[in-house]
Amino acid sequence: MKRRDVLLAAVTLLAVWQAAAMIVDLPILPPPLEVLGVFFRELRRDLLVHFAVSLWRVSAGMTLSVLAAAPAGLAIGGSKKLNRFFSPFIYLLYPIPKVVLVPVVILFLGIGDMAKIVILFLILFFQILVLVRDQASGLPPQLIQSLRSLGAGRRALFRFVYLPASLPAILTALRQSIGTAVAVLYVTELSATRYGLGYYIYFKGSTLLDYPAMYAGVVAMSILGLGMYFAVDWAERTLCKWKFVG
Repeated sequence: MKRRDVLLAAVTLLAVWQAAAMIVDLPILPPPLEVLGVFFRELRRDLLVHFAVSLWRVSAGMTLSVLAAAPAGLAIGGSKKLNRFFSPFIYLLYPIPKVVLVPVVILFLGIGDMAKIVILFLILFFQILVLVRDQASGLPPQLIQSLRSLGAGRRALFRFVYLPASLPAILTALRQSIGTAVAVLYVTELSATRYGLGYYIYFKGSTLLDYPAMYAGVVAMSILGLGMYFAVDWAERTLCKWKFVG
């Protein structure tokens, strides 16, 4: 996607926001320029700290999910026996909305960062596991057989065939899950914490009734999600260059 198109879309959204603020004409919807000024003012106070805490939580959850789900998906997708054994469990567990497990995780792990990271891990884990498994199991059998005939063992197949073929699936799963992960992050930060963008947005809007600062927090959380989305795009262009040839 061209940068010019992204910039044009951003300008259009800001224009719509400005028009809506003028039509509503209430403190609950300040204009974008006012929010932008408050955003930079709050960065010099504590907004940057809340941003860093939220970034740490969602980055840790994403990293752990990739490290756990990608090898598991490759192993299951590359073995008919494992696929046949685990598929019923995946079929039952994958559709369950992981956000309903928030109270359960908090009961077991408390109110610290670990509970929030585990919740994000659970959301991303199954997304990556399913896509990587399907990608690995969908490789042409003729390709696998020909490589085995040349002496390639299971380790070589995973390293040079299954993993490169599944990289796009891993990145696609991350891209699809970023919005959900950030939304759940907001939910987990609404209570039992004093740091994080979710706490900041709720505290500024519901407790202090400081609506410009609340929207500044919303902008910060949007930047967090967009930054992660662009990072995945960059990783895809770096690691999967063959997709962009031609």
